[in-house]
Amino acid sequence: MKYFAVISRMLDTEKNNMYRQDHLDYLKTLGKEGKVFSKGRFTDGAGGLVIYKANSLTDVERMVEGDPFIIQGARTYEIHEWAMQLLD
Repeated sequence: MKYFAVISRMLDTEKNNMYRQDHLDYLKTLGKEGKVFSKGRFTDGAGGLVIYKANSLTDVERMVEGDPFIIQGARTYEIHEWAMQLLD
């Protein structure tokens, strides 16, 4: 399993507020499936970060493109494979 950091940048604050609960519910479902490692918003309002667990970039792209924030045009995104290392 690989880790992918997905940075989502704010495009439309009004749409963001409108679809926030749908976005959170979507991530909660993926989390229950073991596909989300961590998530959180940026405190400056610029967007947020989700760390996904997946076998491939294609799998992550499908998940991200299914996010209500992306579908509704509230945010854009960029994906980076992340070489996660836990500290001792």
